[in-house]
Amino acid sequence: MIHLLYNLILLLALPGIVAYHWYRSKSRGRRTALRERFGTIPEDDLAVLRGERVILVHAVSVGETIASFPLLKGLRSRYPGHRLVLTNVTETGRAVALKSNLADRCLYLPFDYLFAVRSLLRQVNPELIILMETELWPNFIRAAAELNMPVLLANGRISDRSFGRYLRLAWFFGPVLRQLSALGMQTAVDAERIAAIGAYPQTVRVTGNLKYDIPLQRPSAEELLELKGRYGIPAGAFVLTVASTHEGEDEPALEAYQQLLQLDAGAFLILAPRHPERAAAVAELVARRGIGCTLRSRLSEHPDALPAGSVLLLDTVGELARLYSVSDLVFVGGSLVPTGGHNPLEPAACGVPVLFGPHMENFREIAAFFLNAGAGLQVADGADLATEVLRLAGDRGARLAIGEQGRALLEECSGATGRTLDLAAGLLPEPPDAAAARGAR
Repeated sequence: MIHLLYNLILLLALPGIVAYHWYRSKSRGRRTALRERFGTIPEDDLAVLRGERVILVHAVSVGETIASFPLLKGLRSRYPGHRLVLTNVTETGRAVALKSNLADRCLYLPFDYLFAVRSLLRQVNPELIILMETELWPNFIRAAAELNMPVLLANGRISDRSFGRYLRLAWFFGPVLRQLSALGMQTAVDAERIAAIGAYPQTVRVTGNLKYDIPLQRPSAEELLELKGRYGIPAGAFVLTVASTHEGEDEPALEAYQQLLQLDAGAFLILAPRHPERAAAVAELVARRGIGCTLRSRLSEHPDALPAGSVLLLDTVGELARLYSVSDLVFVGGSLVPTGGHNPLEPAACGVPVLFGPHMENFREIAAFFLNAGAGLQVADGADLATEVLRLAGDRGARLAIGEQGRALLEECSGATGRTLDLAAGLLPEPPDAAAARGAR
């Protein structure tokens, strides 16, 4: 009855889903890929997968895709005979996936219609499906169960904001969770919550957060100089990076930067909107303040270093992580406005001090660890952001101390990849040759 109701709602919503997806893709200049969204895989991709042993990893968008990287590397190392398929829902997630070169094939996950997800699964025929974080598509999970394909939820979390909603809908999500073969949750709190919603307790394990398993970046002075040259960043500038901003955060960040310029006219700002399509609007905000601005996509038009006191506006996807290493201070956005925050771990892996705002609900554990360890600082609002930027810009010792605490925290909390791979090993079928050898003994 529950599945019938869900599929009836999906059927009624079909015209709206298609229209919205078509408009969203066209307005952003991206291909609609509607055939793929309904389960038809391009022949070029199928040719690589046909007859191969496959592990499918699903990551909805950019954050989940980046979190999957340590796991994909671990799967590649542990199962070199398998093909890895990485599926996404969003175009930006797919762009990051393609750029990583960690999967053999990157596909869009179909809309959650039974015929579409069955088509994908029958064509790809994965031996194991890994869902990143709490990405629960009922028909996709149901189809996998019907086809006897084990499904592992990896890096699972239930945020404070979503827990109440999931509990109210436990009658719907409980049966979905009970079709999962194993659930690796980030914390004990997440494990308790997923069991309360309806998962079988015996299938739930605390594996830690995959996002902590980021390789520590220690580029040499020569490498940093080369990277700055590649992006037109003045060699001796104090570099402030404001990352993953949402609407309402760019203005206070620019105000903080202008106050910094009054103390250090040679400073430089890297500004990265969370959604690149906002770049034109953000560029207008910069221009209104009389600050020079260069889009990353037009950087080739500037063969020399960009002027000190100006802004490099990142309107591309997948480059922010490498720019953290040339930064002296990073503010992670999505946290001055109530969107739940973004991941501060990547700048910490570069030994860079991190600031974030009061809204870190989606990263509550990480934010608490950072604050308790002195690996980051939380600002209350835009004025507080400016105060901390000015203070830390003038205190190199404090910046180095915070950055080193961030590195130490990552080293201490790593290991989730290994624990998740162990869960996966218990679900993957034994290779035929191994079974034959064991039988012969």
